[in-house]
Amino acid sequence: MSNFAKAARTLGAVGAVALCTSVGLAQSAVSVTLNGAPLTLTPAPQERAGRVFVPLRGVFEQLGASVVYQNGTINAQGRGNRSVSLRIGSTQATVNGQPQTMDVAPFIIGASTYVPLRFVSQALGASVNYDAANRVVALSNGGGGPSRGAAPQAAQPAQRSPLTLAAVRPGRGETVAARRPTIEADFGNAQANPNSIRLEIDGLNVTDQSSRSPRGVVFSPPSDLQSGRHDVRVFGTDSNGLPFDGRWTFASGTSVVSNTITDLRPANGANVHGQFTVSGHTLPGARVVVQVGTVSQPTAENVIGQLLGVGGNANGNNSVRSEVIADGSGNFSTSIAIQARPGQALSLVVDSTDAQTKSAAPRIVRNLTLE
Repeated sequence: MSNFAKAARTLGAVGAVALCTSVGLAQSAVSVTLNGAPLTLTPAPQERAGRVFVPLRGVFEQLGASVVYQNGTINAQGRGNRSVSLRIGSTQATVNGQPQTMDVAPFIIGASTYVPLRFVSQALGASVNYDAANRVVALSNGGGGPSRGAAPQAAQPAQRSPLTLAAVRPGRGETVAARRPTIEADFGNAQANPNSIRLEIDGLNVTDQSSRSPRGVVFSPPSDLQSGRHDVRVFGTDSNGLPFDGRWTFASGTSVVSNTITDLRPANGANVHGQFTVSGHTLPGARVVVQVGTVSQPTAENVIGQLLGVGGNANGNNSVRSEVIADGSGNFSTSIAIQARPGQALSLVVDSTDAQTKSAAPRIVRNLTLE
């Protein structure tokens, strides 16, 4: 396994990707909804190793999948020819014919078999969002919610979002020299619900190490990628709740470039007006992406990922994105204008990409407050 995969899995295990924080087995107060409708799961969900588990047949059937359980092996076939195979007590799984490794394994309590909710749901094409304040796991598969006892009907094509990956970096099919290239996608034709956005690289979920906003997603790898081809998937729902799913591939190389961001202004914790300037220093000619967005609450300055465009005013999500090229001395500066209420918490996220190798600098996140 690459250093990148190990680091990302470790970060995911201790970060916000966890659906809960209790350790060991306990009766869960977490509830589950599908397309906005509450699910009645019997027995109730359980918590173990920082993950939410649900009874086997309840979740598979609610997501429209058929399931066969025999000799400790779970095989399910979902919509769109999606398939997933799990084994009790094992973290090894197969999704659509490809091997994957889970953080936690399915288990049995009494007569009930439990499976990890997030992994199974995403494997079957559903998006997963956790509302920590209300302890609700919200699943969405673009359908109209669960139903029982209804007569079978001909399947109708699911309505898809017009949202597209208008620009991706590295480009589709591009080969870059860097071991740690900046990976990003700009959205076109519609804005995304930032809470729903998911980012996978080579099947590994790195969502919580990325910065997500209604306008796009940016990921600066915390460790090296293996040299070679990589598959990127960005999916979720748009601001109207319609699902989108975009993919592309690129190849990374072996170049090591020390790219950094220094002398960044405003300082962490600063109060700013609705219009202010962001400036700093990086490699000469580097492409700098500056994002500012409303947030529900401030986060640690050294976080790797960030969710932008939430917790704003009643007019909806608020986020601003600006791109600038550093001058020959490495200096950069850009003006930001954002609409939010006085006292609103903002996050400033800055990423830098070397012009030649596409190497990413460690991103900087600053907490700001709007005066």
